[in-house]
Amino acid sequence: MNAEEKEVKNVIEDAKEEAKDEMKGEKKESNEKKETWKDFIYNPTTGEFLGRTASSWGLILLFYFVFYGFLAGMFSLTMFVMLKTLDENVPRYQDRVANPGLVIRPHAAEILFNSSDPSNYNQYVQELHNLLHQYNDSIQERNDLCLVGEYTEQNNEHIKKVCQFKRSMLRQCSGLPDTSFGYAEGKPCIIIKMNRVIGLKPLGDPYINCTAKRDSLLQMQYFPPEGRLDKMFFPYYGKKAHPDYVQPLVAVKLLLTRDDYNIEQTVECKVEGSDVRNNDDRDKFQGRVTFRVKVSE
Repeated sequence: MNAEEKEVKNVIEDAKEEAKDEMKGEKKESNEKKETWKDFIYNPTTGEFLGRTASSWGLILLFYFVFYGFLAGMFSLTMFVMLKTLDENVPRYQDRVANPGLVIRPHAAEILFNSSDPSNYNQYVQELHNLLHQYNDSIQERNDLCLVGEYTEQNNEHIKKVCQFKRSMLRQCSGLPDTSFGYAEGKPCIIIKMNRVIGLKPLGDPYINCTAKRDSLLQMQYFPPEGRLDKMFFPYYGKKAHPDYVQPLVAVKLLLTRDDYNIEQTVECKVEGSDVRNNDDRDKFQGRVTFRVKVSE
């Protein structure tokens, strides 16, 4: 074998050795990577779990326990102090609802129906019956007889008594003599009530007065007579102290004639005769309510 062949042979052997070394290096690196990933979860050499020792984890958990415990304590103290300043029966601030609004039943801005078709007005009739169920005479007889025209003040009583308002007081609009509340004859009853406001004692002699926005006068009947909201139903002491309280109602029967049929009637009802505001242009429901009625046959 000459010198050139030996040299070529040596080069080939050196190349093989380098290839083997490279393969060994790659295997070694792979093994090191696997060991590094396992060691990150738990390293038995250093005793670390997820990169931290037990003492390190303990200090972190202690810090967050103290930190969030302090926040929870401060929040609880703040809530405790705030709740101590509140009255469970009377809202601390009620200046925005000091003046009550009026609402009607049936609960609709437009009451449209055909008097000859009961399916047209059954929903209105059913809503009135549902409202007046709690005013049934048999239920109201459990309540107290109060002095007419006098406030029923009971500031020192824990549970407040409730004054009677019997359904039969609404007479033709009570749903008792006429279960259709006048809808079958085209002379519907509308029931009006004033929103509850804790502590409200309206001055004077409040009553409901309704007018139709048209040239001629629209005849109406009021129940109780003159649409009075008797002062014996005031003041209201809140849902917790006055759980069985019932609001006084006023029913208005619209005495429509055939000439009024198929014509939309706009009616506005207001609280009159007291200090309850009813002329605020910014709030159309403060002390008043407006609705429309159209009857056909």
